[in-house]
Amino acid sequence: MRRFRRRRSSPRFSGQSFNKLIPNLITVLALCFGLSGLRFALTGQWELAVAMIVLAAVFDALDGRMARLLRAQSKFGAELDSLGDFVSFGVVPGVIVYLWSLQPLGSFGWMAALFYATCCMLRLARFNSRLDDDKPAFAYNYFTGVPAPAGAGLALLPMMLSFQTGLDLDGVPILVAAWLVAVGLLMVSQLPTFSFKRMKVPQRMVLPILIGAGLVIAGVVSAPWFMLALLIMAYLASIPLSVLAYRRLLREAERMASPASTLADGDGTAGPGDTVVGDPPAPGDRPANFH
Repeated sequence: MRRFRRRRSSPRFSGQSFNKLIPNLITVLALCFGLSGLRFALTGQWELAVAMIVLAAVFDALDGRMARLLRAQSKFGAELDSLGDFVSFGVVPGVIVYLWSLQPLGSFGWMAALFYATCCMLRLARFNSRLDDDKPAFAYNYFTGVPAPAGAGLALLPMMLSFQTGLDLDGVPILVAAWLVAVGLLMVSQLPTFSFKRMKVPQRMVLPILIGAGLVIAGVVSAPWFMLALLIMAYLASIPLSVLAYRRLLREAERMASPASTLADGDGTAGPGDTVVGDPPAPGDRPANFH
């Protein structure tokens, strides 16, 4: 009778696979780009400084999507991303704008930079603290206030306009400081702003969107500051539209969750043959406040 030998099992190394580290590596890369922007600002290389923040925003948009694609979400990655965002989109843009234009204001210019960085920190802390809150389904398509990368783009908008037009906007530090404070207030505001993370594209719109993306990329390559400034101004113009869209969805959700109503009776009692619009809501059916 043939005897079978028991094979030795090869030893396996414990620990995470390299794929799980890729999102965190992208986050670290985004942080390095952000800090490099500070280095170029200290040497007066303003265009390179702003370009580093733009690259940091690009890689910041990639790390979360890569984590979901590889199923590598973790508490550590979320905290690392928030800390990196605070440095790259809170501290560094504020210091860049201060070095570029606000120094003639002395302490008041520095106060504007500090205010912007503080608002960015508060915005990130509020976002993290409300991750587990219950929200209506449509609310996941919206942020509360301007997100940190968009806030950095808005803060650096005067510099981009100066690069493109040749205007000495750094010569009017009062206006730049007021703009920086206004951007900080937008970040900590309760305004709902569009989140494009879960946006679904209709099949008929795929080709036009791809064509538009190609045009945008061509514009960024050929006239980067003009196209970037145009994109940021378009985002700023979308904020009132996002507020109106959110309020409309909230009204519809509240109407769907309202008590049963009738078409004929006016006393709230359904009569024979009346059509009931909806059932009485359960205690947790009413939409929660937006976070």
